[in-house]
Amino acid sequence: MILKVFNPYLVSPTRFPLKKSSKSRKGLKNGYTTGACAAAAAKAALFALRSQSDPKEVEILLPIGESARFLLHSTRFSSDSAKCSVIKDAGDDPDITHGSEIFAEVAANGQKEIHLIGGEGVGEVTRPGLGLETGAPAINPVPQKMIREAIRSVDAQGGYNVTISVPRGEEMAKKTLNARLGIIGGISILGTRGTVIPYSTSAYKQCVTQAIGVAAASGLDHIVLTTGSRTEKAAQKLIRLPEEGFIQMGDFVGHALAETAKAGMKKVSVVGMMGKISKIASGARQTHARVSKWTSDVLVRLARESGLPEKQLLELREANTARHVLEILPEKYLEAFTKALCQVAAKKCFSMAGKKVEIQCLLLDYEGKTLGAGSKTEGEEH
Repeated sequence: MILKVFNPYLVSPTRFPLKKSSKSRKGLKNGYTTGACAAAAAKAALFALRSQSDPKEVEILLPIGESARFLLHSTRFSSDSAKCSVIKDAGDDPDITHGSEIFAEVAANGQKEIHLIGGEGVGEVTRPGLGLETGAPAINPVPQKMIREAIRSVDAQGGYNVTISVPRGEEMAKKTLNARLGIIGGISILGTRGTVIPYSTSAYKQCVTQAIGVAAASGLDHIVLTTGSRTEKAAQKLIRLPEEGFIQMGDFVGHALAETAKAGMKKVSVVGMMGKISKIASGARQTHARVSKWTSDVLVRLARESGLPEKQLLELREANTARHVLEILPEKYLEAFTKALCQVAAKKCFSMAGKKVEIQCLLLDYEGKTLGAGSKTEGEEH
């Protein structure tokens, strides 16, 4: 029977031993990337086309060397083509694509090559710097490799057109950085591991990497990293750069700074408000509240160095938040304190960037005005 011939390629526990449902070190459930889902759907679709049967599940090998099994949500096939879908499970990660349906349609093309096509809801690349050709579908290199390997695990020689589509992808893309990156019409098919680690928000980190690449490809050697939309709007009034020079890094300061060094940036301006800048000054590479907890230690030390009397330092030590520190700090010490804070934050950022990029750090208030500034570059003593 045809089904028996091809079934070992579809699900083969003996070739790639399955592991128990993986969890992160925090006990949260890991998920799967859009790239892994697209590869699984593509493999199932080719199986359905060749066997003219309805697969229920499929197993693929992930880039991290582990295997993963996916249940098929839908399957349609004819003698000419087949289309399967997988429901994206992001685990406990806050991912906008969680629950979305990822489709792959496979049709023989009479050649020996595998051609990847972007269907409904998959964006199109319109700018350089993303590691993808302009006009190509926004399917990143690792997912492309996964899809091709999934196809080749079923048929090592045949040529196929593989169309990846994500209904509602264009709507979801409005909540991402895609438009800023020059990706229009839908989401990107992402993933370097195949799995999503909760609160690593790997998709967002990849977007930050791509945004830095776009800036570099545009000829910029100075970019601005902000912690959110409010700080970005304020920074755009303070620093004259093209739109692609402003990148919302969110909580991923360490990742973003490391990527700026890789991209060959000469200068990076890091712009944030009191909470984030104080965490950066404390050495946090990831400033999300689930990862880094705020403490008053660094702020109290800087306040002491700025001349604040010991009696008032006790009050600062009992502050609930970094913002609270600003509220109770006497105005006469504010300038020296915020300058010192930005200087320490700039030094930390300089280290995160591998000591290869000039750093400017700007601390803004909640109206977007500059409270303090600091800088660090190679060779400076401070």
